[in-house]
Amino acid sequence: MKISGLIYSPNVLFGFRHVTSHPNSWVQNETYMDKIIHSAFEKGRCMLGRLPYGKDLVKTIEDFCAQNSIQTGVFSIIGSVMSATLGSYDQDQQVYVTFKKEEALEIVHCTGNVSLKEGRVTVHAHAAFADIEGRTIGGHIFSETVVYAGEIYIQELLGKPLEREYDETTGLSLWKEC
Repeated sequence: MKISGLIYSPNVLFGFRHVTSHPNSWVQNETYMDKIIHSAFEKGRCMLGRLPYGKDLVKTIEDFCAQNSIQTGVFSIIGSVMSATLGSYDQDQQVYVTFKKEEALEIVHCTGNVSLKEGRVTVHAHAAFADIEGRTIGGHIFSETVVYAGEIYIQELLGKPLEREYDETTGLSLWKEC
C-alpha cells in the first residue's frame, strides 16, 4: 500500500528497506525520498551509562564519545537536570535564540546524535523538559545544561563518520554529503 508517496510495509521505512541478508544495515530501496542525503551504517557498540551529577550534559557526552572513539552515533537520555540552557533557531536571522531555566526539570524526552565538526566530536540534541507542575518546555540543548541524575543509551554507528560543515542556505552546521 502507498501512503503519501511512500511504500508502507514492515520492511520499508521512509523509502529505505531493511536488508534481510544483513539485519544491521539500511540501504536505499527506491528513490521515494531522493532529497535525503544519507549514509548507511553498521551497528557498533551499544552502551548504557549513568550521567554524573552536577556536570554539563553536552560536554559530558562529547568527552565520553571522544574518549571511547565514537565518531558517529545516536543517543537518548532519561533523568533530570538542575538547570537547562535551551534554544530555538530563528530562521530569518539565522541565529539561535537561547534561554536558561534555573530550576529542577524532568527530562521528558531527549534524543540526539554524535558526529564530527572540524575533526572533533560534537553533539546535537533536542529535549523536552517538565517542571514540578508538569509544564513543558523544549528545544535544542546547549552547554550549561546541568545534570541532576540521568541515564543514557548510546548506539555507536560504524562507517564513514558524518561531518558537519556550514550550510549557506540555512546558516546551520549540517552534515556534508555522505
